[in-house]
Amino acid sequence: YKLEKRDLLVRERLQTRPLRGIYTNKNIPNLIVVDKMNGGKADSLNMGLNVARNEYFCGIDADSLLESEALLRAVSVMLDSRYESIAGGGNICPVNGCSVERGSIDHITLPKKFVARLQSLEYMRAFMAGRVGWAHLNLLLIISGAFGIFNKERTIRTGGYLTKSGRYRKDTVGEDMELVVRLSRYMREMKLPYRVNYAFNANCWTEVPESWKVLHRQRDRWHRGLIDILLFHKRLIGNIRYGRLGTVAMLYYFPFEMIGPFVETQGMIMVAVAALVGLLNIPIALLLFSTTILMGIFVSTASVFVADMDRQMYERRDVLRLLWMAIIENFGPRQYISFWRVSGYFSSMKRSKGWGAQVRKGFAPVAAPTATEQKKSS
Repeated sequence: YKLEKRDLLVRERLQTRPLRGIYTNKNIPNLIVVDKMNGGKADSLNMGLNVARNEYFCGIDADSLLESEALLRAVSVMLDSRYESIAGGGNICPVNGCSVERGSIDHITLPKKFVARLQSLEYMRAFMAGRVGWAHLNLLLIISGAFGIFNKERTIRTGGYLTKSGRYRKDTVGEDMELVVRLSRYMREMKLPYRVNYAFNANCWTEVPESWKVLHRQRDRWHRGLIDILLFHKRLIGNIRYGRLGTVAMLYYFPFEMIGPFVETQGMIMVAVAALVGLLNIPIALLLFSTTILMGIFVSTASVFVADMDRQMYERRDVLRLLWMAIIENFGPRQYISFWRVSGYFSSMKRSKGWGAQVRKGFAPVAAPTATEQKKSS
């Protein structure tokens, strides 16, 4: 890459692992490569904050691909806000199954593996049904670490990303959500108006797990992170001093997201036990089960239709496959995921800190369709 080591002065506003060197390229003046001792993702991001020079910084994962206009669209939403934007992000889409050429998406298709296809529906529902609403209320607490833009000065003032060597002497596997919660808390305590933005048309593509085993580890880690964050910021839950942040957003995440999987799993076990001992009221049980399933199908199908109208990424046959997934995910996969999230409780009690092994296949061009496949598609 024709990098040359430079003696650049770095103001260490956030404490990190030791810096080894800084490198630049004369032909790419905006490129700065930082070499430091390994300290994890959060530590590396804090070092990047020390080196960054502009008002906002963007953090992405190594396996993320941004669409050519994604950064511009996300930033434009933040700059157009009437209040100070402390954070913003866009959509996260599974890249599995897509054709990637020279760092950009060449052709969009649904993943071939069932597990990855299931997550395509999950992500669509989470962003088109969840984050749109939370952002409208200015109560969005999750900006994905795969693609997130933050106000640099506010982030530094609140201590940067959590690390053992930082201000709070603590680390977490949910550093993306934790930072948004801490920034929102800081702005509320300072009584400063702010916005956390979401750009529905800014797409970031990332690789998702293709096996149940890896998906299990991911959901276990996500729930560990959620529990850790809610306990760390427990003062906010139901606290009227923090306005809707405490009385709506945090109060939602505590019973519905943190405790919800445990209650759902306990309910399934109790129904099974009641059926075995003959205490189950079958008509009422079927009514409750049907209502739950139909509500889940409705939310998922509505998300697919909204996403298709707004973005029109997938071909018609892929949209039909997503609608089919919206039905069958309620009969097994959703229950499995609830069980896995419950395992996050036990991992949290054991104080597990690791991310777990993550299998990555990387980006590769998808082979051109055969003559038989072309005939089938036509």
